[in-house]
Amino acid sequence: MKHAFVFPGQGAQFTGMGKSFYDNNAQARSLFEKANEILGFRISDIMFEGSEEDLKQTKVTQPAVFLHSVIGYLCLTNPRPEMTAGHSLGEFSALVANGALGFEEALRLVAIRANAMQKACEITPSTMAVVLGLDDAKVEEICATITDDVVVPANYNCPGQLVISGTKTAIARAIDLLKAAGAKRAMELAVGGAFHSPLMAPAQAELAAAIEKATFNTPICPVYQNVVAKAVTDPQEIRQNLISQLTGAVKWTQCVQAMIADGAGRFTEVGPGKVLQGLIAKIDKNAATDGISTGLEEAVAK
Repeated sequence: MKHAFVFPGQGAQFTGMGKSFYDNNAQARSLFEKANEILGFRISDIMFEGSEEDLKQTKVTQPAVFLHSVIGYLCLTNPRPEMTAGHSLGEFSALVANGALGFEEALRLVAIRANAMQKACEITPSTMAVVLGLDDAKVEEICATITDDVVVPANYNCPGQLVISGTKTAIARAIDLLKAAGAKRAMELAVGGAFHSPLMAPAQAELAAAIEKATFNTPICPVYQNVVAKAVTDPQEIRQNLISQLTGAVKWTQCVQAMIADGAGRFTEVGPGKVLQGLIAKIDKNAATDGISTGLEEAVAK
């Protein structure tokens, strides 16, 4: 059975994240200081001591979650991934883990992505909503009935949990229709905008330009990318899928199913929280999961 490493996305952040790595490991300290230099502000201070509001800003959240995940991974002793995947932003962490991107290159791309998405959010009042207890096909069908506005499936998290994305008005209409169709729950999320929808198109050109200039290597193992939900090893395909991901859906359920079909028997989540471990258990109750989320002592123990 193969060992898969998976990495969380935006929403997993918490005050104090990464501090135990910094306090206990010289390599981690060096990487945090390099990140502060690249970003032009002390993100480590915000991660360790900032408020929940400070951490919620997209331009902070995305690099913070990336840093927590990647520094945690790089502090592991000989992790040897046989496949990797990340949820949305987490895909960049997955690409560092499998060697497709270097740490500094990936951090620069994450910062550009975060700022571009923040700007796109400011253009149109938009949001996301989580839908529980309906089949994916029913949610897709209801979104498709709203033809005069933007609302699309955005995150296929696990069976019975799908996040939709769109304008504020379209999301409000969709929530009413989804509840009427029998959703156990349909509620707006506290997010900055309509991620993974056509409303992110203004951010795409900026990210695409940066990705085209970046150096991508042939990875040591496949990455299962969000928009295609299958193993990818070709650097040019990886680039294109990263660009498409901004406006395309995160097919997390399908990614995990593909990894299991290709032999994944153990999933290790590296990064803040345990969200992906919970989703994987709902996708396949037989999948073995564990995680590295808080500090070096955990990393060593694994």
